[in-house]
Amino acid sequence: MSSFLPGFALGLSLILAIGAQNAFVLRQGLRRAHVGSVVLTCALSDAVLIAAGVAGFGWLVEAAPWIAPVMTWGGAAFLAVYGALAFRNALRGGETLDAKGRATGTRRAAILTCLLLTWANPHVYLDTVVLLGSVSSTYPVPALFGAGAVLASFVFFTALGSGARLLSPVFARPAAWRGLDAVVGTTMWGLAVMLVVS
Repeated sequence: MSSFLPGFALGLSLILAIGAQNAFVLRQGLRRAHVGSVVLTCALSDAVLIAAGVAGFGWLVEAAPWIAPVMTWGGAAFLAVYGALAFRNALRGGETLDAKGRATGTRRAAILTCLLLTWANPHVYLDTVVLLGSVSSTYPVPALFGAGAVLASFVFFTALGSGARLLSPVFARPAAWRGLDAVVGTTMWGLAVMLVVS
């Protein structure tokens, strides 16, 4: 437990920040659209990255200097486009929560978007592979530290995806969706700028 609980705590604290992944999971949860698949995709992606970090693959990011700029510019471009789409939705408006909870869009599209939001984001690698990987080496059992971080990811995404339906009454109004899209767009553009500046 001396390794597992710190891993859980650090993993949870890193994932709580609003980002592209979280905003997408929240949106899918509100729409009740392929929530299980999206949650599983996010959590499994985190698990793979955390395991890679604990296994010591953080050196690859540091050893290949060309990886960082490619990830940074590619991630910034993707976030900028995703933010622009969110702003377009906010301006158009008209969306309301489907009262019957029918999924909109295909499961494949939801999973592909989720994978892009996860694997095209350089911060994900810094948080999971580099930070969690390096911190895990300071604990008695690094694998248990990593397991705690993985569990934190599963718990958080499950809570976010399934708990979003509690907000259903709020998102029965088009104005709430427009507000959410505006916040998502602002967040994505802010993250894109931060990537380029840093």
